[in-house]
Amino acid sequence: MRELTLGFALCGSFCTFGKAMEQMRRTAGAGYRLVPIMSNNAYETDTRFGRACDFIWEAEDICGRKVIHSIAGAEPLGPKHMVDALVIAPCTGNTLAKLAAGITDTPVTMAAKSCLRIGLPVILCAATNDALAASAQNIGRLMNTKNIYFVPFCQDDPEQKPTSAVADFNQLLPTVEAALKGRQLQPVFCGKA
Repeated sequence: MRELTLGFALCGSFCTFGKAMEQMRRTAGAGYRLVPIMSNNAYETDTRFGRACDFIWEAEDICGRKVIHSIAGAEPLGPKHMVDALVIAPCTGNTLAKLAAGITDTPVTMAAKSCLRIGLPVILCAATNDALAASAQNIGRLMNTKNIYFVPFCQDDPEQKPTSAVADFNQLLPTVEAALKGRQLQPVFCGKA
């Protein structure tokens, strides 16, 4: 069996970057080659959760290649068969909305479009405070979109943030493996984290 290559894209849910980097490392350790991709905000923004340059360095260290951080850099991923699938972890409510509406204005949304246009799986690891509110319609639309798969997600704090949900990052690899076989890992919604 040939070694598979995954695009691994990060969007600006900065509080989940630690989990995303842990899964990036775990995925590389499982034998996948990785192509790191970052949205403009992920690539440029320092937050209380860490400096952008540190996350860029970590992603490049894990993947052994430079982060794609431009629309032009992400466009050939699908047509040139640079990846076998795309993971977006974390996938913000903003990115969910753009994907649901077909908007391609960031390196991550271009990477998704590039993969979807040739039928490659796109795996979404959602992290958004409005998953059960404004983003719910986008999640529903994307669940009904061919070649889109979701990492199972849960409410992360139903008492304090009743509309918030975050993917179970530990289910990323099983979701990727199922998506590569054309299956959605179940159950998609696991209640409370």
